[in-house]
Amino acid sequence: MSDQLTIADRSFNSRLLVGTGKFSSNQAMVAAMEGAGAEIVTVALRRVDVENPQDDMLSHIDRQRYLLLPNTSGARDAEEAVRLARLARAAGCEPWVKLEVTPDPYYLLPDPIETLKAAEILVRDGFTVLPYINADPVLAKHLQEAGTATVMPLGAPIGTNKGVRTRDQIRIIIEQAIVPVVVDAGLGAPSHAAEAMELGADAVLVNTALAVAHDPGAMGAAFKKAVEAGREGYLAGLGEERVQAEASSPLTGFLRDGN
Repeated sequence: MSDQLTIADRSFNSRLLVGTGKFSSNQAMVAAMEGAGAEIVTVALRRVDVENPQDDMLSHIDRQRYLLLPNTSGARDAEEAVRLARLARAAGCEPWVKLEVTPDPYYLLPDPIETLKAAEILVRDGFTVLPYINADPVLAKHLQEAGTATVMPLGAPIGTNKGVRTRDQIRIIIEQAIVPVVVDAGLGAPSHAAEAMELGADAVLVNTALAVAHDPGAMGAAFKKAVEAGREGYLAGLGEERVQAEASSPLTGFLRDGN
């Protein structure tokens, strides 16, 4: 495929990343991953034993088919996030990490200072770092300068299903980006994913919307179509929003004056 997502030195056909939390069963999780056509799946390091390939959840993820992306969900500061990432690498995971530092257990908003600090350490340590951040264009630039492989601004707080509430800031991040922009968190409907892709995001990450659906596999397939449609719309060139109406057909020159 000519329009692949490239992160660091790897290319992917899918622009839909999938999280593995909150599913009612491992079977529902697998159905969502397959329906979504995902190639990257995130796993919270606090929820699994990465040293044990027989871990009940990990045993359901085909590592030949999916890139397992450990995430540091639950880390409260840079030190804790770095420790979790290093433990995953020592246990045999690839040196890729979704960096999350969320000290506030209620809103789960990422700490910008600790996130940047952890990113700088992990990049120097040889990790491919995908940092989850508030939709902060200034922080996004600092992270890219530090060497992160992506930036992952939130559309809305984790698990809220509110959609792309930060679209104006995400638009700026995309405009200034020199690495892929992955909209992560808050996307609750396929239309939200399409909106993010139409803005020019390179990919989206979805978890809760799939996990709470009555049919996670079918919802995964719906998000897959939405991501593809949004990407195609962006590449095709969306028309600009206008304040004044403009007819799609001319209002003059198509009727003879009778002479």
